[in-house]
Amino acid sequence: MKKDLKEFEKIIGYTFKNQDHLKEATVHRSYLNEHPGFGINHNERLEFLGDAVLELVVTENLFFRFNNPEGEMTNWRASLVNSKMLSKVAEKINLEDYILLSKGEQKDTGKARQFILANAVEAVIGAIYVDNGWEPSKKFIETFMIVELEEILEKKLYVDPKSNFQELSQEKAGITPSYKVLSEVGPDHEKIFEVGVYLKSELIAKGKGTSKQEAQEDAAKNGLEAKGWS
Repeated sequence: MKKDLKEFEKIIGYTFKNQDHLKEATVHRSYLNEHPGFGINHNERLEFLGDAVLELVVTENLFFRFNNPEGEMTNWRASLVNSKMLSKVAEKINLEDYILLSKGEQKDTGKARQFILANAVEAVIGAIYVDNGWEPSKKFIETFMIVELEEILEKKLYVDPKSNFQELSQEKAGITPSYKVLSEVGPDHEKIFEVGVYLKSELIAKGKGTSKQEAQEDAAKNGLEAKGWS
C-alpha cells in the first residue's frame, strides 16, 4: 500500500492545486498494464516536460551565477541533471514510497530502479509546472538539486572518473591506463561486466557495471581511491 500523497507534498514543500497532476507523476507505465482501468495516465508526458524545465532552470542558474566558459558549465549542468543525481534526489524526498509500479518492476533493483526514480523526479517537476508554472518548479529544483552544486564543484564530480584517472596517471606515473574485461555474468539483457584498470601490467582496481563503459568508470573511480588520488 503506497503512502498518502499529502505526506509527499509536505516533504517537497508544495501543495498541488490539482492533485491529479501529482498522481500522474507517480504512475509508471507498467502499473497501467496491470490496472488498465486506473483512470490516471502514466508519467512519461510529464517526464518529457519536466526534463526541459529542469534543464532550463539549471542553465539559467549557472548562466547568471558564473562567468565560466560554456564547456565548463555544460559539464556542471550534466552533473546536476543526470540520472545518478536525480535518483539521489528521489531518495532525499522518499519518492520511491509513492511510485505505482507493476509487481515485476517492483522487483527490479540497481540501474533499472535508478532510471525509474530519475524519470519520476522529472515527472514531478513537470507536474509542478503544469499545476502552477515556472516559479514553484524553479523553487523545487533549487531546493533539491542546485543545492548539490557546491559539493560537485568542490570535489570536481563533474570530471568523469576515466578522464580524471588518465590525467593523474600520466601526471604522477607517466603511464596511460588500460582497461580489460575480467568477466561477464548474466543474460544479455541483464549482463554485468567486471573490468580491471591497469597501469602497465599492474592491476590497480576493479569495477562493475551494466555496460563496459560503466564498469570502466567504476574501475577508474575505485582506482582513484586505491591510489589516494580521489
